[in-house]
Amino acid sequence: MIYRLLADAVLVLHFCFVIFTVFGGLLVLRRRWIAWLHLPAVVWGILIEFFWWICPLTTVENYLRQIGGEAGYAAGFIDYFVSLVLYSPLSPAVRFTLGLVLLTFNLAIYWRAFGRGKVA
Repeated sequence: MIYRLLADAVLVLHFCFVIFTVFGGLLVLRRRWIAWLHLPAVVWGILIEFFWWICPLTTVENYLRQIGGEAGYAAGFIDYFVSLVLYSPLSPAVRFTLGLVLLTFNLAIYWRAFGRGKVA
């Protein structure tokens, strides 16, 4: 029971991290210091999508589920949960596109936060 609760907590943390990675740049518009936390998260998210890495939080969650007697999932967090809701299994092209969307969206936000008024 405790392992399931821990795995669920990791799942919630993972979900929050993904949401922060995608939309945390919007917080930078209000509080610029958040960029120090958000930029590494964005870089990590882009690398995960471009190189098909599996996030360590996925590994931790699967481990906790397995020692608790549950089945883990083989694919990464994004593949498993996003594909269940929105997509068929994600192809390399779709993952690359998601990485590009993440990069472009956050570049636009950071340009607005830090680039505004700097160009003569």
